[in-house]
Amino acid sequence: MFAFLTKKKPVTAHINAQPIIVQPKETLLQAALREGINFPHSCRVGGCASCKCKLVNGKVKELTETGYILSDDELDQGYILACQSVPQTDVSIEVDLAAQQARRRVTGRVVSQDKLTHDITRLRVQLDEALAYKAGQFADISIESLSGVSRSYSFATPVQPDSQVSFFVRRVPGGVFSSAINDGNVVGQSVSVDGPVGDFWLRPSDAPILLVAGGSGLAPVLALLKEALAHDVSRPVALLFGAREERDLYALDEIQEMARQWRGPFKFMPVLSAAAADATWQGERGLVIDKIPMVMAAGTHAYLCGPPPMIDSAVALLKLHGIPAEHIHADRFTTLQDAVAVAA
Repeated sequence: MFAFLTKKKPVTAHINAQPIIVQPKETLLQAALREGINFPHSCRVGGCASCKCKLVNGKVKELTETGYILSDDELDQGYILACQSVPQTDVSIEVDLAAQQARRRVTGRVVSQDKLTHDITRLRVQLDEALAYKAGQFADISIESLSGVSRSYSFATPVQPDSQVSFFVRRVPGGVFSSAINDGNVVGQSVSVDGPVGDFWLRPSDAPILLVAGGSGLAPVLALLKEALAHDVSRPVALLFGAREERDLYALDEIQEMARQWRGPFKFMPVLSAAAADATWQGERGLVIDKIPMVMAAGTHAYLCGPPPMIDSAVALLKLHGIPAEHIHADRFTTLQDAVAVAA
């Protein structure tokens, strides 16, 4: 009877001091894009953190649990995901718009599909023009045969003179895009690459580098190492690569060759978490994060890439060993299914 008395009204959101009107039930991202603000974004479902921004004032209702994609430090500092935040009051947020300005869409064609493991395929794309990005960043990829479908993947190589790029695509159960890449033939199809996105890249320093990768999270780590090698970086490196079974390991020869060429100390340790007791595997077993104290040097800077549970555990362990948050950089690999499951 009196529902009109509690009907929600539009609120005002100040984005870097620029005011916009946000309609009831509208997310900050939806409102920003409607108002013509080039707001950083990618997946729009809370799975990539591209739309991360800092809530300075006001209250928002979060549509999903953001703790699985944002770090504890980011949450403590007031960071939110614009695509999952519906303002409940007038709000003020701060966001870095510069990264979005550098983003653009480039077309190309698939030149090869190479099986790396039983469920990971390397997709090579020849771009029609050069695309600038930092090793470690990612892009949104779409292919000709899947109209309206795009997914985010990290560049597996640094920028190449011939404008060829590579991505590691892991098959996700029920995943339309990943199944097409792993099970179908898309060679020759046109591709759209929209990027770059993300803040995962090697920061300038002389400190030792700790790299921890899980599964297809090895892609940005390889790109980062290749770019550093090309620039004669000689910082000590320790690389931990976690997988379930021996059949899930890949790029081992490539890593060993980089280790041979590296000008400084280079430790590489693959770790299997689910190798059978009678398997012939002679390397390390267990959880990859448990091996961090074995290889971590004093004053190390850490770069972590893989599923959120691995990242969260690694961050907690690194902090326990005195590594400050500003020296820990992470790229949480999530899938659309992960985001939908959290939202459900």
